Amino acid sequence: MLLGDSDIQAIWLTVRLATIVTVVLLVVGTPIAWWLARSRSRWKGPIAATVALPLILPPSVLGFYMLLAMGENGPVGHLTRALGIEPLPFTFWGLVIASVFYSLPFMVQPLQNVFESIGNRPMEVAATLGASPLDAFFSIALPMSLPGYLTASILTFAHTVGEFGVVLMIGGNIPGVSRVASVQIYDHVEALEYAEAHRMAAVMLIFSFLVLLALYAWRPNSLKMTRRD
Repeated sequence: MLLGDSDIQAIWLTVRLATIVTVVLLVVGTPIAWWLARSRSRWKGPIAATVALPLILPPSVLGFYMLLAMGENGPVGHLTRALGIEPLPFTFWGLVIASVFYSLPFMVQPLQNVFESIGNRPMEVAATLGASPLDAFFSIALPMSLPGYLTASILTFAHTVGEFGVVLMIGGNIPGVSRVASVQIYDHVEALEYAEAHRMAAVMLIFSFLVLLALYAWRPNSLKMTRRD
């Protein structure tokens, strides 16, 4: 057998995590990207910098502060305890929340770019025809932004799949709960199981290559669609 049961379990958990994070960020990232693309507020710079922070912040630093926030003595920990919810660290849903923050710029920045490329003119025309801002967004901006949504979704999914530092800090290494593919490879190497590590790493390498290939194959077509619109 190419992969063991624990490897398959780790891959399935990784796919589940990346799918949920991508869906959550499609909902959360859209209004943030739209506001950043159209706002002239003095808060635009600080908020954009905060969104982009995970791009340069070491994952262990982000994971450490999220661990403190979610812990029993942290603000999120106090809230979950008040709501009767188990502490989030070392749970799958704690992993989801941490991954949402860590992958946020990979959703927001592509969407912000495509929203900015649309410009104000289509929205102004829709307003003169009596469309509300919400109607104009769903009928004009959203269809024109579909290439950007595809790019953002692919990048977010792929980035979440490749997480390690934040995952290890928040989720630990619990089989079936937080042991994702990257942690599984680490476990194999620690146990000197290099053949198993090679197989898992090969799966991740092929996946990463196919994601980038799809992204670069799509990008020229998406640019043409944006210009044509």
